[in-house]
Amino acid sequence: MAVGRPWISQPEVFRKAIAVSVEARLVELGITLPQPPPPGGVYTPVVVVDRMAYVSGQVPYGPDGKLVTGRVGSELTEEQGAAAARVVALTMLATIKASLGSLDRVRRIVKVLGMVNSTADFQRHPAVMNGFSNTMVEIFGDAGKAARSAVGMGSLPYNVPVEVEAILELND
Repeated sequence: MAVGRPWISQPEVFRKAIAVSVEARLVELGITLPQPPPPGGVYTPVVVVDRMAYVSGQVPYGPDGKLVTGRVGSELTEEQGAAAARVVALTMLATIKASLGSLDRVRRIVKVLGMVNSTADFQRHPAVMNGFSNTMVEIFGDAGKAARSAVGMGSLPYNVPVEVEAILELND
């Protein structure tokens, strides 16, 4: 229990500390977010309903603004797929920040759906998606650890290796 505030548990104090310092955490980690990509169709990148934000599928735009491409299991290794998933995480954070004004509005990552463009015999989709999940935990702490699905796809738009969508809980 927190001293002086017995009704606040230590995990809650930690969660609140992370929630109000995400922008500072990026600086501390030396992470610079890319420019958020323009929508690739007729949709909204982030929709907010009450205290939940629904983030449309994000794909890996590298620091040069170009898409990372390739199929995991043939053109890309598992490790390269995981690196692409990390790029998706940073792209998604840039999109969230542009839509919400600040990443400090994010209380926690609730649910993630990761789609991996892979060969039919590739089976380590969760290992590829760890590139995304590890990045979120690195930045948000335990609040970045979400419920997650990682599935293989026969193809993804523009031959990207990974596409990820997410559901977030927002601070009051």
